[in-house]
Amino acid sequence: RAAYEAPQGEVEAALAQIWAELLGIERIGRHDHFFELGGHSLLAVQLMERLRRLSLGVEVRTLFAKPVLADLAASLGSHHEVAVPANLITEQSTAITPQMLPLIDLAQPEVDRIVATVPGGVGSIQDIYGLSPLQDGILFHHLLASRGDPYLLVSQMAFDERDLLERYLGAVQQVVDRHDILRTAFVWEGLSSPAQVVWRRAPLQVSEVELDACDGSGPNELRRRFDPRRQRIDLGRAPLLRFVIAREPGSTRWLLLQLQHHLIGDHTTLEVIHAEVQAVLEGRARELAAPQPFRNLVAQARLGGDAKAHDEFFRGLLADIEEPTMPFGLSEVYGDGSGVGEARRMLPQALNDRLREQ
Repeated sequence: RAAYEAPQGEVEAALAQIWAELLGIERIGRHDHFFELGGHSLLAVQLMERLRRLSLGVEVRTLFAKPVLADLAASLGSHHEVAVPANLITEQSTAITPQMLPLIDLAQPEVDRIVATVPGGVGSIQDIYGLSPLQDGILFHHLLASRGDPYLLVSQMAFDERDLLERYLGAVQQVVDRHDILRTAFVWEGLSSPAQVVWRRAPLQVSEVELDACDGSGPNELRRRFDPRRQRIDLGRAPLLRFVIAREPGSTRWLLLQLQHHLIGDHTTLEVIHAEVQAVLEGRARELAAPQPFRNLVAQARLGGDAKAHDEFFRGLLADIEEPTMPFGLSEVYGDGSGVGEARRMLPQALNDRLREQ
């Protein structure tokens, strides 16, 4: 890490404050490097959003080109957001045509194919647009996997009684109703390019199962039965959230397992969902800020620059890399990870500090 020098000026100070909050580091200097401090792509996206709120917008590629705080600060405010075209699909629409979809190029037969995938047809569709670059990559890996899904996130909870569980699921439904990305399904078969379609209503899909365990291992059994290494969910049916509930054997508790696909969010999304669910349960739903349409992000990604320029940028950035970086030199690894063992060992504080400094 570079020798500390305090940020200079309001812009550097504001940027340093955001870095400190995102990276969990108390003191950020003007010569510090975002990625050397532990920054990564997901934090980069959060950083861009925080800067946009302060009218200090910048393209994410600028962060990769200028990851040092002082250099990045000098570039802030240089990015001008594109005008987001209006959504031309209304609740009164009786048909959807390509001219009504400014964020994706489709022929009429392709639009009709998408409409046919949504229960209720045209009246149940709020919007249709293309995928963001990140979503394109996630969908590629989903289709590449022959078993399981590398982008299926799992979380679990336990409730003292069934009524509490039902209240929780009701609150989740209210949060899904608020956010268009949580009511989004994906269609690609028979299309020239993948599309995401926002449903106007997307009821939660909840399955109840019976567990066999009677030794207190109910949560483990539930997780084994719905392990993402062997489970897949239908990406064409919104929401891309699946809930499995079960009464814990030998107990009055109810267990819940949630599957969420990375196409509609990450761990930060889970935190937002949990925070909003808590607000709903506490009677504070009216205090929640108006959600931002996901189509705005798609518009910035698809209309804010050309793919050829992005390709040239990353080719230049990675030009000196001659071979892939592989852990332990292993290039041919197959399996679902079930044969991998895990060991944990606490390191002495001095050794831990030395490792973090490297």
